[in-house]
Amino acid sequence: MARNDWDGRQFPHPGHRRPVIGDLLTVDRSRPIQSMLEASRGLGPIWELQVLRQRLVFVGSAALTAELCEETRFCKALPPAVAALRDYAGDGLFTAHNDEPNWQLAHELLVPAFTKSAMRSYHPTMVETASELFDYWDRQLAHGPVDVSRDMTKLTMETLTRSAFSQDFGSFRSAEPHPFVAAMVTALETGRRKGTVRTLPGGGALAWLLDRRFARHQDYVDDMLDDLIAARTGSDDQHDLLGIMLNVAHPETGERLSPVNIRYQILTFLVAGHETTSGALSFALHYLSRNPECLARARDEVDGLLGDDPTAMPEFEQVAKFRYVRRVLDESLRIWPTVPGFARGPRESTLLADEYRMDPDDYAIVSLGAVHKDPEVWEEPDRFDPDRFLPENVKKRPPHSYKPFGAGLRACIGRQFAIHEAVLVLATLVHRFDIQADPDYDLRVTERLTMLPEGFELTLRPRTRTAVPTT
Repeated sequence: MARNDWDGRQFPHPGHRRPVIGDLLTVDRSRPIQSMLEASRGLGPIWELQVLRQRLVFVGSAALTAELCEETRFCKALPPAVAALRDYAGDGLFTAHNDEPNWQLAHELLVPAFTKSAMRSYHPTMVETASELFDYWDRQLAHGPVDVSRDMTKLTMETLTRSAFSQDFGSFRSAEPHPFVAAMVTALETGRRKGTVRTLPGGGALAWLLDRRFARHQDYVDDMLDDLIAARTGSDDQHDLLGIMLNVAHPETGERLSPVNIRYQILTFLVAGHETTSGALSFALHYLSRNPECLARARDEVDGLLGDDPTAMPEFEQVAKFRYVRRVLDESLRIWPTVPGFARGPRESTLLADEYRMDPDDYAIVSLGAVHKDPEVWEEPDRFDPDRFLPENVKKRPPHSYKPFGAGLRACIGRQFAIHEAVLVLATLVHRFDIQADPDYDLRVTERLTMLPEGFELTLRPRTRTAVPTT
C-alpha cells in the first residue's frame, strides 16, 4: 500500500478529527463519496481525510488536475479501494500496476478492438439489445412506471456480454438478473470493502473472513468465464473481444494473453463498462425529464434524422450526428461523473503546484465531483446546460477540466464503445417514447461500484407520429 506521506505535510481536513479513527465520523458509510464531497466544501483545492490508517489526499481544482494529468511527470496510481480489487480482477487493464507486462500487452492487443471499424461491427448488437429493451418496456407499460437504473443496467450488461464473449444473459426475458451479474457485483463489493477492512487492527483476519463468506460468488464468476474461455480455445473466430484475446498475438513479440489474464480482462470490461454507462444514461434521462426545453431539442434533433417512424433505429453513421444528444450526455457526466475519481502519482519526486512535495509512494485522488464544478471554470456549476459542450465553449475552457473517462495512457480504453452505445440508446429512446418523471422525486444517488440514481422511475408512453400529407 502506498504510504501517501507527502513529506509530512498536513492538508486542510473536515472538523471533528478523532484519535485513532481520524475523520471516520465524517464519512457516511451509506454514501461515502457524497459525504466526503460535502465535507470538503470550503477546504480549498487540496484536502485530506484520515480514515483509520489510510490517508487520502484529494484535489478538486481544474488547475491541479491539469498538472496531475501531465503524463511525463505523473501516472496512474492505485488507491486502496482499487488495489483491493486486484484480489478479484488481478492485472486486468483497470487494476494492473503501470510496470506489469500484461497491462502493456493487453492494451496493445485490444486497442484495435475499439477503433471506428470495430465500433461499426458492434453497432448491430447495440441496436438489437436496445430494441429488446424497448419491446420489454412496451410489455411493461400497463403495469406502471419503469425502474430506469435497473433496466439500463440490464441493457448495458447484455450489450457487453454479447459483444465481449457472445453470451446472451436473457436480461429481458426474466424479472431477475442473471446469477452471473449478482455474483460479480457481490464479489466486487467485497473487494471494495476489503480496502477499508485492511486498515483496521486485525484487518488481515477480517479480510480473510470476508473472502470465506463470499468465496462462492467469486468461484461462480471465475468458473463460468474459465469454461467460456476453454470452450473457445482453438477456434480462430475473432468476431468478439474474447476471440481477439484468444487468437491475436503481439505483432512484434508474438506474445499472447494467458487464459487467466483473459478472464481478468473480461471482468474488467464488464465491471468498468456496464454500471458506468447505465449510470450515465440514467442521469441523462433524469435531467431530460426535468428540463422540457432540453428534451424538446433532443427530440427535434433525433426526429429530424430518423423521420416519422417512432420505432426507427439509426444506422452507424447517424449516431455521430446526434450532437445535441451527445451534449446532454456530456453535461450529465459533468454533474454526476459515474466514476467519481481517479488517482495519480509522480514518476519521480516532484513538486505539485511548485509547493507540495510528492514522492513515488504518494498519490492524489482527483475528485471529479469537485473538478467538474470548479467555479473557476464552470459558471453556475449546478445548473444543467448541455450547451456548455458546444465546440466554441469547449475551446474556451482550460484543458483537463472535464475527465469522466480518466487520464493519459490509462484512460478508459472502451470510452468510444460507451459513448456510441449511450448516444444511440438515448436518441432512440426519446424518439420512441414520451417520458414523464414523478414530480415529487428528488434525485437520490446510490454508491455501488459507481454512482447511480436510486429509485428513479419514468412513466413512458409510446409516441405516435402522423406524417404530413404531401400535395
